[in-house]
Amino acid sequence: MESGATVDTVLVPIDGSEETETAVEYAVAVARRYDAAVHAMFVLSEDASRAIEEGTVDDDEMADEVQSVFAAIDDLAEREGVPFAHSITVGFSTTRKLVHPGSAILDAADQIEADFLVIPRETGLEEDDVLEKAAEYVLSYASQPVLSV
Repeated sequence: MESGATVDTVLVPIDGSEETETAVEYAVAVARRYDAAVHAMFVLSEDASRAIEEGTVDDDEMADEVQSVFAAIDDLAEREGVPFAHSITVGFSTTRKLVHPGSAILDAADQIEADFLVIPRETGLEEDDVLEKAAEYVLSYASQPVLSV
């Protein structure tokens, strides 16, 4: 980034995989460097999105899984003195054609006025590589600086 750049919010999309932990660590480091906040956005997989739309998901189980991921990030952010916020978004929709992980991430970045994005290039989720599918799109179309890790 150029000298004197201002960063108030760093967005890091996550999917619960171990590989996204690296992206979170980079996002927290960038936020610490620029005295900014981190916003972690859990991007739900195609299977999870479909289950929500069909009403076949175990809401409590999904909520517990996502909350445990957010709790771990909150602990890291607190240790580093970085403000932390979080959200959840669907990465796919069976009813809206233009919803995909890349567009969901960029829409959220605009909505929360993120100044910097940190996105994982690869994740370990073999059956549904949500963020892998989004990385190239985000790198191509983001108006904010993007660090791909």
